[in-house]
Amino acid sequence: MLEQFEKTGEDALADLKKVTDLSALEEFRIKYLGRKGRITQMLSQIGKLPREQKPQAGQLANKIKNEVTGAFEQRKNTLLQSQQQTGELIDVTLPGKPVNIGKTHVITQTLSELLEIFGRMGFAVAYGPEVESEWHNFGALNMGPEHPSRDPFDCFYIDDNVLLRSHTSPVQIRVMESSKPPIRIVAPGRVYRPDTVDATHMYMFHQLEALVVDEGVSMVDMKTTIEQFIHTFFGPETKWRFRPSFFPFTEPSAEVDLLLKGKKGKESWVEMGGCGMVDPNVFDAVGIDSEKYTGWAFGFGIERLAMRKYGITDIRLFFENDLRFLDQF
Repeated sequence: MLEQFEKTGEDALADLKKVTDLSALEEFRIKYLGRKGRITQMLSQIGKLPREQKPQAGQLANKIKNEVTGAFEQRKNTLLQSQQQTGELIDVTLPGKPVNIGKTHVITQTLSELLEIFGRMGFAVAYGPEVESEWHNFGALNMGPEHPSRDPFDCFYIDDNVLLRSHTSPVQIRVMESSKPPIRIVAPGRVYRPDTVDATHMYMFHQLEALVVDEGVSMVDMKTTIEQFIHTFFGPETKWRFRPSFFPFTEPSAEVDLLLKGKKGKESWVEMGGCGMVDPNVFDAVGIDSEKYTGWAFGFGIERLAMRKYGITDIRLFFENDLRFLDQF
């Protein structure tokens, strides 16, 4: 038994010399000095010896334990000092690893620029729910049950009377329901339509709509505002035009076209959005006196604006999260 004690001590000291880092030192501690370690087990065996052998075995076991523990602590201090010295030798003047700094998405950048432009023109910002009632999305906007845009194949219906909004015009309805003229707001946000995805269509996109309601408001005010917006956003030399159109919620109505250059430098008229004077039926639906007040509204797709400004040819690029594309803006 005493020979086994001496063998355990020799093995421990030999293994300790092979330890080169703190991780290995911890493994050594568990193997020899832990609760189930060889040194601890050696001490527990003393009680099994005959009475006359216990004193000698106890002295030898305590001697071996003290030697191994002392050697362990000395090795630990040596390794800790070595680690500290290695850390002090790190050259902090060496260039570090570059850190990629994030930035706002091009759609967010475009929206921020738009809100800043209209903010300077005195417009407030209004938001509304993306899950809308059919009344706010269609009915109050003079779009009757027979209107094709209410077809279930053209909307994301949740139930018979609730759907994901297909434009941000419901925000205008909610503002007119809760506020009295004068009203001067822009309504940005996501809208949803089950369009087939291609280079110019997406089932989710962003819109910015504007609404002005007051006494004596005319199409002159609308044209002036749109012109200021276009020349600020696209540049003062940008040519644009009104083109007669039809919308259920405005009368008269118009499309806004820009004269832009294509890939080969050839100029062509490109549709950017719709506008018009608020139809009296819309005022009647929200309780505004259509004999006293007039108003105008317009709406543009934010993706479409960004695509025309930055020469982006595919709307899907906005949503693919490819940093090679996004880092350009």
